[in-house]
Amino acid sequence: MKYRSMLGSVLAFLLVAAVSFGAAAAGTPEGFREPLQFPTYVAQSQPASRNIVETAVAAGTFKTLVKAVEAAGLVQTLSGPGPFTVFAPTDEAFAKLPPGTLDTLLRDRQKLSAILTYHVVAGRVLAADVTKMSSARTVNGQAITITVKDGTVMVDNARVIRTDILASNGVIHVIDAVILPK
Repeated sequence: MKYRSMLGSVLAFLLVAAVSFGAAAAGTPEGFREPLQFPTYVAQSQPASRNIVETAVAAGTFKTLVKAVEAAGLVQTLSGPGPFTVFAPTDEAFAKLPPGTLDTLLRDRQKLSAILTYHVVAGRVLAADVTKMSSARTVNGQAITITVKDGTVMVDNARVIRTDILASNGVIHVIDAVILPK
């Protein structure tokens, strides 16, 4: 338990460093309403050292997503070389699902995997690139719709609320809803 707690603290620190590096490297992408502010003392050339799963664990706001990734058997894949772009729903986004939906999905590995891979795009797609796209093919095989209107970026029915969280094998963009394949 001590090791997990210490590892969590280290991962949280590294996540802050990775996010800071990503924001500094990418600037504030046009089309995003809430620019992220980070200290200028963070090293600008430091690459992200944690993979997508480790970064999500360290953030602390993706506990449900991490639990779902584990239940679907996707930890090894999302810890692999990638690169991947993950549109990551927060714990609050999962809480918006109808009662019992998450429990049902956690028992249906195939359906859960289809939903989770609908949140993943192959390659590293930074926010500046996302804002220029109208759709993207997901690892699930279906396309997500991307729109930018009045400074808000939407991926299907989810609003992008934070961008360019860099990981060693890709990038995470935080969304405020779980998106579902057609």
